[in-house]
Amino acid sequence: MSSYPVALYLQDAHLVAEAMEYVRYAEKRGFGAVWQADSRLVREATVPMAAFAAVTEQIKVGSGVLDMWTRNPARLAATFSTLDDLAPGRILCGLGAWWEPLASKVGVKRQRPLGAMREVVTVVRALLADENVTFHGEYVHLDGVELDYVHQERRAKDVPIYIGATGMKMMELTGELADGVVLNYLVSPDYNRRAIAALGEGAAKVGRDIDALDRPQLVVCSLAEDRSEALDAARMLVTQYLGQQPHIMAASGVPDSLLEKVNEVLTWPATKEQVEAAAALVPDEIVQMLCAAGTADECRAKVDEYVANGATCPILYPLGPDVKAMIDTFAPTPT
Repeated sequence: MSSYPVALYLQDAHLVAEAMEYVRYAEKRGFGAVWQADSRLVREATVPMAAFAAVTEQIKVGSGVLDMWTRNPARLAATFSTLDDLAPGRILCGLGAWWEPLASKVGVKRQRPLGAMREVVTVVRALLADENVTFHGEYVHLDGVELDYVHQERRAKDVPIYIGATGMKMMELTGELADGVVLNYLVSPDYNRRAIAALGEGAAKVGRDIDALDRPQLVVCSLAEDRSEALDAARMLVTQYLGQQPHIMAASGVPDSLLEKVNEVLTWPATKEQVEAAAALVPDEIVQMLCAAGTADECRAKVDEYVANGATCPILYPLGPDVKAMIDTFAPTPT
């Protein structure tokens, strides 16, 4: 039983119907939120978010995260307004700056992401607050735009905005601008210390206390009675990130030599066979540096490290063979 709030994270490792059942079970066991990501080009986030909201009553449902480039900010606001109609007061909007090489491969130019994020968050927040918005920035251009309710009550939507930040400049912007940060997974506790410091610097710029910022953190949690089975399940995801998102891995202190070796085998897109081949290069100590992987006691100890280093709520991504066993291990509510 955990002594801190916990949340569930779902990406594309489970069928949506299975994920809906896991979310219902997590709500029953006292989990406070479920977060769903836009995962590469496998699963779009808002459809499963709606499914999770429809089959639950209390648990919060967040995007962890959506990229800010491929949806117009006015449409982003309309999307989260619609989700709030489905589950009032339970929706969390998490936005991120996406990653390479995926962005450029689909024609997205990630130019000046800090400025673009500032503009998107500012405009989405104003639209959700039922404001009429005219905004001419470098990235966002709106001319007298509002969420034009006709057949429903006109009201401000209570949807907190989180930024999924990894780099320290984006972390600083998050402290200045957002309601919270979604701290990334596959990072080390040492990374957390630097990230929280940058978040605090941003908050101080506008006279905010960092304790006013929610700081949930994605944590890969691969739990199994067979320790090697748990490590191998996590190793596959770690390997993908080593090859496809090396900026995150470098920020966590993964040696450049390992990043180079893995990058010779895979990038994006990658086949399962390529990931498996590259995974043979990744030692157990790297897996355990970046994940909560192993026995229940090992997983609890690792998650405790992230909480001790600034996370307010671990968002647990179950990759072991028994998702409900992981939920039970961290559940705030006794059986």
